[in-house]
Amino acid sequence: MRIIVTGGAGFIGSAVVRQLIRQTDARVLNLDALTYAGSLSNIASVSDNPRHHFLKADIRNFDAVARAFAEFQPDGVIHLAAESHVDRSIDGPRAFLETNVTGTCNMLEAARGYYGGLTGAARDGFRFLHVSTDEVFGELGPEGRFTETSSYRPGSPYAATKAAADHLVRAWQRSFGLPCLITSCSNNYGPYQYPEKLIPVLVNNAVAGRSLPIYGTGENVRDWLYVEDHAAALRLVLDRGRVGETYNIGGDSERTNIAIARTVCALLDEMRPDSPACPHERLIRLVTDRPGHDLRYAMDASKITAELGWRPVETFETGLGKTVRWYLENTDWTEAVLNGGEIGRRGLSDRRGMD
Repeated sequence: MRIIVTGGAGFIGSAVVRQLIRQTDARVLNLDALTYAGSLSNIASVSDNPRHHFLKADIRNFDAVARAFAEFQPDGVIHLAAESHVDRSIDGPRAFLETNVTGTCNMLEAARGYYGGLTGAARDGFRFLHVSTDEVFGELGPEGRFTETSSYRPGSPYAATKAAADHLVRAWQRSFGLPCLITSCSNNYGPYQYPEKLIPVLVNNAVAGRSLPIYGTGENVRDWLYVEDHAAALRLVLDRGRVGETYNIGGDSERTNIAIARTVCALLDEMRPDSPACPHERLIRLVTDRPGHDLRYAMDASKITAELGWRPVETFETGLGKTVRWYLENTDWTEAVLNGGEIGRRGLSDRRGMD
């Protein structure tokens, strides 16, 4: 197969690309604009493989996207490119509209034009997979989980733009017959995650002896999904998912933010017992909550399990252990990313990276 992966130098996208190159015989066009969250170092391990092709392009540029379809002739698309950090969407929502909504529209229109020229088996086999988020559903109460039919109630500019993109994908399928699928995932974690997210912030700050900022009371709950498990699920949905369907992907690992912080601190105490910051839990600080901070998300992933046989391989404990150790062993990666991005110029602030 020939697969376009947008956002393939980002956190989740690079995991998908690495798996496709290492575990299949697919040819991959990795399309990424290399904004602050994308890095060629994320794909360095596969960059020399002849089946991996990198194209620096922005999905906001329709002509560039259309040329990519025409020249690469894909059998499928995994659309991951997006602005994804909630705090950034509150600080500057326009960029989220431009990338997540207009960019997705460009992807759909380019795919529609390309799909219209396909015939036979190529047309029958083409798929467009759009990767969404549990945040489109808004806030859960203390019980229950989001299903694929849950109502949309986005609570942040980020979530609203992802919800809009979901609706565009469904509209392009119904109006134009483009064979689309959608996945909605819970909070990802793992190696190569941009250092403004919760778990990298905790590890990197603790190692440096800095405070570990947690929003509000720390009781906000998220369902955590190891990124390699998510990548495997996306490959499976592209290959075997039913056109027109949405599949929830979750890790069945609900944790409060404060519990995450304490667990990371306990792992660091074990892995770095000689650190002057031990015990690391004493670095935890509760800070002013962010606007519109949803209390709880949790995903019901029974549909993808029943239909496609997917289950996460990693438990939260095994995945978190691998993740913390990876960051401890790859400080050069973190330093390079921070020095090249906005955070590197600004410095980590106490209101970033809470979930």
